Amino acid sequence: MEPLSDNLQENFDRLIVECLEQGCIWGLQDNDENWALVGSSDHDNIDVIPFWSSKPLAQALCNDEWSIYQPVAIEMEEFLDDWLLGMHSDVLLVGINWNLDLEGDEIEPLDLLEEFESELG
Repeated sequence: MEPLSDNLQENFDRLIVECLEQGCIWGLQDNDENWALVGSSDHDNIDVIPFWSSKPLAQALCNDEWSIYQPVAIEMEEFLDDWLLGMHSDVLLVGINWNLDLEGDEIEPLDLLEEFESELG
């Protein structure tokens, strides 16, 4: 598996392409079925749910205080139709292919939906 780039735009593009190819996106969930949630580094009082384009990229973060999480696949249709609209309603941001330091893009869910839809053309 190719590691993430230092270029956030490359990691963003990779998420779009790989998730559409695989038909799923990866999040992290604990045993109580809670999704990993992190405070935004860009916006006060807004949380971010990080997602990855592959299971190994998500799995790489499941250590130390994140060892309670496991990668879980979400079907793209469900993600696009339900998740992104729900996250927008809940005022949550989407984390895009974060690295081991939890660094990466934070994007508005409807902006990500637009990116996927334009790629699907």
